[in-house]
Amino acid sequence: MPKALTLYELNSLVRETIETTLTSEYWVEAELSECHENRGHCYMELIQKDDRSNTPIARAMARCWRSTWQVMKPYFMRITGQQLHAGMKVMLKVYPQFHEQYGFSWIVTDINPEFTLGDMARKRQEIIRQLKDEGVFDLQKELTIPMFAQRIAVISSATAAGYGDFCNQLADNDYGFVFQTELFAATMQGEQVEQTVINALNRINDRIDEFDVVVIIRGGGGTADFSGFDTLALAENVANFPLPIITGIGHDRDECVLDMVSNTRVKTPTAAAAFLVDHLTEVYSFIEDAQERIVNIVQHKLDVEKMRFDKVVRQIPLLFSMVKTKEESRLEKYLAAIRVASDGLLHSKRASFTLQKGMFYNAIGHLLERHRNKLKQIELQISTLDPARMLKYGYSITRLNGHAVTDPKALKPGDCIETTLEKGKIKSTIK
Repeated sequence: MPKALTLYELNSLVRETIETTLTSEYWVEAELSECHENRGHCYMELIQKDDRSNTPIARAMARCWRSTWQVMKPYFMRITGQQLHAGMKVMLKVYPQFHEQYGFSWIVTDINPEFTLGDMARKRQEIIRQLKDEGVFDLQKELTIPMFAQRIAVISSATAAGYGDFCNQLADNDYGFVFQTELFAATMQGEQVEQTVINALNRINDRIDEFDVVVIIRGGGGTADFSGFDTLALAENVANFPLPIITGIGHDRDECVLDMVSNTRVKTPTAAAAFLVDHLTEVYSFIEDAQERIVNIVQHKLDVEKMRFDKVVRQIPLLFSMVKTKEESRLEKYLAAIRVASDGLLHSKRASFTLQKGMFYNAIGHLLERHRNKLKQIELQISTLDPARMLKYGYSITRLNGHAVTDPKALKPGDCIETTLEKGKIKSTIK
C-alpha cells in the first residue's frame, strides 16, 4: 500500500512550490464580482468573462490587508470619484499566497485607477453614442424652463443634507419668491440609484401637470460612487422626460451621463436653488421693464394729445376754457386709471403679457380717438357762436367802454359808443 501524504503536507508542498516559483508581483486585469470589507481588510473575487458569451472563464480570490487598504481605498476614490464595487473593471498589483488552512488567494498591494477611469470612460462614451443614435441625447436641451418655474419636483434622499440646503436656499431668497417643492425620495448612492431615480421619475410623470421642473440633487456625503448616474436606462428616462430636468448631484469631476442629457447642470443642490431664484428674478425684471415701457408709451401719447388739445383751446373764446379744464381733469383720471389697471394686469396676468399689451394699445387708441372727435365737435359748435361770424350776416355790435350794449336804456346823453360792423367801426355820441 503506497504511503499517503496528509492534507497539510500536500498543501505545504503547494505553498513551497508557489513561493519558490512565483516570486514576483504581477499586474492583472480583472472584473470584480464581489468586494466587501471586514475588520478593515478588503476581500474580493476576481473574474474574467469570455468576450463573446460573457461567461466567466477564470475566477480567483484576492485580499487587501488593512495596512494597504487604508491607503489604497482613499487614493482610488480621489482619482476615480468612485468606490470599488462589483462589476467594476480594475488593474491590481498582486502576489500569490497559499495557506495550508485557508487555501490560495492573490494578495493586493497596489491598484491602477487610470485603468478603471479608462474603462469608465469607454462605457460612458458607448452610452453617449447609443443615446445619439437613438436621437434622444439633446431632447432635454430643446425644452424651455417656464417663466414662472415655482412648482418643483425634487428627486433626492430625504435625509441628505443637500436636500435641506436646497429647500433653505429657495425659502430664504432675497426677493420673497414663493416656491412649492415636493420630495420624491430615491437612493442617491450605490447600486439602487438607477432604479429608484427611474421610479421617482415615473411617479412625477403620473402628476406631470402639477410641476414646472424636476430637480435631481445629491449632496452632504462623499463624492464617491457615481456609477449609478452613468447608466443607459437612467439616461434614456431623463432624456425623454417631458419636463426640464436640473441636476445638482454635488461633484466636481467630469460630467456624468446624467448631467450631459439633462436640461441644465449645476454642481451642487445650493447652486440648483440659486439657478431657480435667478431665473425668476430675470422674469420679474423683464415684467417690471415691460410695465415701465407701457406706462411711458401711454404717457407720451397722452402728452401729444394734450399738446394738440392746448393748441385748439388757444384758438377758441374764453368760454371754452371751462371745457378745457374739464377735459384735462378727465384725461388725468384716465391716466391714473390706466396706470392702476396696467399695474394690476401685469401682476395678475404676467404669463399673458404680450396678448394683453396689444389689447391695451388698441383700447388707448380708441379712447384717444373718441376724445379727439369730441373736441372737434365742441370746436365746431363754438365757432358757430363766434361774434365775428355774425357780423358777416349784417349784424353789428355796439359797445360802451368796451362792453356790449344790450339795453338802450343803459345809455345816457353824452355817452360815446362804438359800433362794430363786418368792415370797420362807427363812433357815435348820445344826445
